[in-house]
Amino acid sequence: MVIRPTYDDANLLLRLYELRREEKMRTAREWFAQNFHFRTVEEFMQKCPSNSSMNAYARMVISYWDMVASFITAGILNQDLFFQSQGELLFVWERIRSLVPEMREAAKNPYAYENLETVATAYIKWMEAKAPEAYAAFSARVG
Repeated sequence: MVIRPTYDDANLLLRLYELRREEKMRTAREWFAQNFHFRTVEEFMQKCPSNSSMNAYARMVISYWDMVASFITAGILNQDLFFQSQGELLFVWERIRSLVPEMREAAKNPYAYENLETVATAYIKWMEAKAPEAYAAFSARVG
């Protein structure tokens, strides 16, 4: 059964968009898009030590999208509407997906970034159902 989006869903999406436009978040997103190409957590920590602004930018972007994903997994935000209007969550997931197992191990938390992974996986399935070649093209472009 398809759950129709509500005006509250639309308002939450608009609010989330406003948060993305906040100056520091915009800087963090720009840095992440241009620079986050790490293959291991060790490489990330070497180039972005825990006390650096780059590390803070990465954490800000990743935690923001994990939070947004939690709204979807908790049923607060309509998933289909979100997929129709957003792409950055999947972009972030593509950049961190290979690091997540190592991040979970380091944190001793097998559930770290679970919301982000769940929503990204659903997003991929949604894309493949709508346009079968779209995800592969997207992944090749941003990976």
